Amino acid sequence: GSWWGNAWVEALERGALDAKRLARGRGYAEQGHVDAITVTPGLVLAYVRGSRPRPYRVQVRVRTLEDADWERFLEAAADRPGHIAALLDKELPQSLADCGVPLLPGPGDLAPRCSCPDSGHPCKHAAALCYQTARLLDADPFVLLLLRGRGEKELLDALSRRSAARAARAARERQPRTLPGVRATEALAARERPPLPEPLPVPPHPEQPPVYPSAPGGPDPFALDQLATDAAARAHALLGTGRDPVGELTLWQDAVRLAAARPGSGLTAATRALYATLADAVGRTPADLARAVAAWRQGGPAGLAVLEEPWDPPAGRFDRARPLLLAADLPAFRPWRNRLTHPRGHVQLRLGRDGLWYAYESEPGRDDWWPRGTPDLDPVGALTGLGIPDDGLDDL
Repeated sequence: GSWWGNAWVEALERGALDAKRLARGRGYAEQGHVDAITVTPGLVLAYVRGSRPRPYRVQVRVRTLEDADWERFLEAAADRPGHIAALLDKELPQSLADCGVPLLPGPGDLAPRCSCPDSGHPCKHAAALCYQTARLLDADPFVLLLLRGRGEKELLDALSRRSAARAARAARERQPRTLPGVRATEALAARERPPLPEPLPVPPHPEQPPVYPSAPGGPDPFALDQLATDAAARAHALLGTGRDPVGELTLWQDAVRLAAARPGSGLTAATRALYATLADAVGRTPADLARAVAAWRQGGPAGLAVLEEPWDPPAGRFDRARPLLLAADLPAFRPWRNRLTHPRGHVQLRLGRDGLWYAYESEPGRDDWWPRGTPDLDPVGALTGLGIPDDGLDDL
């Protein structure tokens, strides 16, 4: 979207050897295959998900500027106040980029490297990282300056010192003025201090953690990423509401919550190790954890309680459910505590303490109930979408 972001993309595409790899890399970037990006002087690093379960480690190197180049850049930026104002507004003036310092890369200046077996220059994973980096440059040109060797704070401090020095030189050239003085004893005397300023507003979201590199014998970078993301979300909620949303959970509930936060469902190859570790930590089996994750995704802590805690509901909502089911041309469900079971034994409704009905399914003749569908205040509505042949729900 910005002219400097387009210049980055042009450097990538003019230096590429295969347009098809570029097209696939652009598709990967648009589909969100690029995980959190880490930018350091001379290096962009990220993990990019490809066709294999484990993402590839991708990096793109860019030459950093020499000290003499930075001196020219700082002089050009400090020479016009509009340059500093534009940078603070996350804009890169064209005149500042044309000051004789090679800020923007040209064809062949981007040096990609990927852990995939593809020897293309660049491969589709590296191309995806470059396209995603262009979006970062659109949002903040200081990312480009950091890639060239210096971060935002360092540059702004240097510009501030130069501006102050220029202002001091200009003041010395003017007619000196007599300034009123204050005795040190008066300046340091005790006095009533003004009240502290109001706290800063809570950030809109907790941001993303950095990318954790994989090292032989080291911790799993994806497990670290999950724990860091979870800790940041908890801290953000505590900062905004004054309470920890996880603080009152039991060890088992927290294990289920962590497993449910992992993308995907069931014991897939990507989640089997996580499920096994969490289940072992709480003395349960991975199958127990998988069933509990399904309940958590269905209704959170309330859904997990419905899975594990039968209870005796008071008269009222539970008693009215069976006539409602009969009115929908369903057979008479068998009641037991807070549960209503289809006479064929393959569909079950459970009333939660939150007043919602939770649907479960099992193979006929087996007591192996799994949460299905979405909780609903209406027992018939909770069964919508479940396979109940010839029982009156075909038109729901």
